[in-house]
Amino acid sequence: MDKRTILAFLLSFIILVGWSLFFGPKQEQAPVEKDVPADHVGQQVPEVRKATPPPPQAQPPALEKTPAKAGVTENEKEIEIDTPLYTAVFTNAGPTIRSFKLKSYRQTTDPASPPIDLVSLKKEMGDFLLIGFDNHSAPKKEATVFQVDQNAIHLGPESSPKDIVFTGVTPDGLSIVQTFRFYPDRYPIDLKVDVTNGSKSPVEGVFRGSLKAMSPHDKGGYYAYVGFALLLNDKLEEVEVKDPSDEKALRGPLGWVAYEDNYFMAAIVPDVPSEGTFTGRHLSSGILEGTYLQPPVSINSSELRSSRYELYLGPRDLGILKDFGKDLDRAINFGWTDIIAKPLLYVLRFFDTYIHNYGLSIILLTILVKILFWPLTHKSYKSMKEMQKLQPRMAKLREKYKNDKQKLNQEMMALYKTYKVNPMGGCLPMIIQIPVFFALFRVLGGCIELRHAPFALWINDLSAPDRLFHFPFQIPFMTPPYGIPVLTLLMGASMFIQQKMTPTPGDPAQAKIMMFLPIIFTFMFINFPSGLVLYWLVNNVISIGQQYRIHKKPA
Repeated sequence: MDKRTILAFLLSFIILVGWSLFFGPKQEQAPVEKDVPADHVGQQVPEVRKATPPPPQAQPPALEKTPAKAGVTENEKEIEIDTPLYTAVFTNAGPTIRSFKLKSYRQTTDPASPPIDLVSLKKEMGDFLLIGFDNHSAPKKEATVFQVDQNAIHLGPESSPKDIVFTGVTPDGLSIVQTFRFYPDRYPIDLKVDVTNGSKSPVEGVFRGSLKAMSPHDKGGYYAYVGFALLLNDKLEEVEVKDPSDEKALRGPLGWVAYEDNYFMAAIVPDVPSEGTFTGRHLSSGILEGTYLQPPVSINSSELRSSRYELYLGPRDLGILKDFGKDLDRAINFGWTDIIAKPLLYVLRFFDTYIHNYGLSIILLTILVKILFWPLTHKSYKSMKEMQKLQPRMAKLREKYKNDKQKLNQEMMALYKTYKVNPMGGCLPMIIQIPVFFALFRVLGGCIELRHAPFALWINDLSAPDRLFHFPFQIPFMTPPYGIPVLTLLMGASMFIQQKMTPTPGDPAQAKIMMFLPIIFTFMFINFPSGLVLYWLVNNVISIGQQYRIHKKPA
């Protein structure tokens, strides 16, 4: 019974991991709320005050008369924002962001490779991020061309925050002022949108924000979610829009709206969580669009309404997002293992602050986990050793009562009772450790801390499979680059040694299956991140030492 239970859990693990990698988890969709009270307690009320429309000389050029071609707008001007953390290119048509390159993150492990650009859209594909005011009574036209008060902003490490102001007037008489504030030492960008009604009639409309991205080829798999996410009703919701013309709408108190991939994200965070509507769409052009609408407002003549936001464009780094506040760190979600995975990630980060090597930090974390579970694993191995002593007697009972299963079970239970052996004693400690293993599996497979993090020798990226040498030809079961998976082979060898030290089951068929498990695991791990393989290898080596100690200890 002991061996069969262990085998069942190992095979369940294989099925679960294999299914997760090939098909990925299904994201639960939040229910759509059809009726939202206009006077909800949590609603963000835009600032209201009387204002005088800007003088004629301060008004920017009107919208172009002819449609734009290939995303190019007449009188469009690009403004470069350079800080120690990123280089961004804004445009006064929108205004929007044409490029946002993170200086600390490269496309490959080569330090000379281009920095990561969070804007995946080409200019003609639309606006990556756009925040403004939609007038319900005016037809939708081309993007407004704004005047801008600066041509460029350059911030040094000791610079004070700087603002850039976009001022525009729409054909329907709305004066819009967007003020962006940039900081030298943080990714968040403050944004204030002021809308003044310069017409003689009241205007009905909504403050609106939108995010666009190319539909990803990599859906994130089991490690991380890729797509739209939002904090709705103080609960994380991940909204998948898979097919063209697919659309999902959600309503309720919104804390933030974001688009995230494996390692990076862009988020719109209102100054105050408010009642709102989110719509996710998959356009026929292969572009994903997420739209965030605040409740409708009415702006009287010469009245000013304001709405404030924080924009976050940067890494999905738990520490950075925690410092941002407003529960943006909840965007990093490890599924049902979250309550275990995040503390483990904090411990991993803590080790790295002193060691400055995530490979060594993984080894220390593995040792720490093994120490915490040492009494349980010790009990498990001791129970298996006791079961091994009973194998000859159990074999005789199987032979004697091979045609009477009921009698066999009775005699087996009597044998366990006589020698005070719990047949489940070797399994229960392993069951308790399963959630911790899966939590580590999620953390080491998807945290940005391991992205391009070197360990030693040929392992220069703990988030990628280990490959010694690169071959020009393909290798079955292996994803590129093709090479010798040394760490994975060592892991398989350690698992084989551990398997040889484990008491063999009485059933020859089970024994053969158990001996094949190291081979199966080696093929499974061949494309896993090297950080995860390193954890499993170190865990096996410690387990071998623990088993050796149990076996050599006198009964």
